[in-house]
Amino acid sequence: MENMANTQYFKVSNNAEITVKDILEAVYIALTEKGYNPVSQIVGYIMSGDPTYVTSYKNARYLIMKVERDELLEELLKSYIDVNLK
Repeated sequence: MENMANTQYFKVSNNAEITVKDILEAVYIALTEKGYNPVSQIVGYIMSGDPTYVTSYKNARYLIMKVERDELLEELLKSYIDVNLK
């Protein structure tokens, strides 16, 4: 029997991690389907931090709150640079 005084470690491996790009795509689709202007709504969320800029439809609000706003901005800027400046 193992020593019960030692802390046991349990690590769960999550290979199905969702990327920031995947989250932005899902939020974009949900906002579009609900009839919102997705660019304006996402910018509003990034600027204010107010999650009500994003619909709860298809769990979009939950998804966007899983990442920090600076990570969203970084992903958007990287994409813009890759498409327009390279």
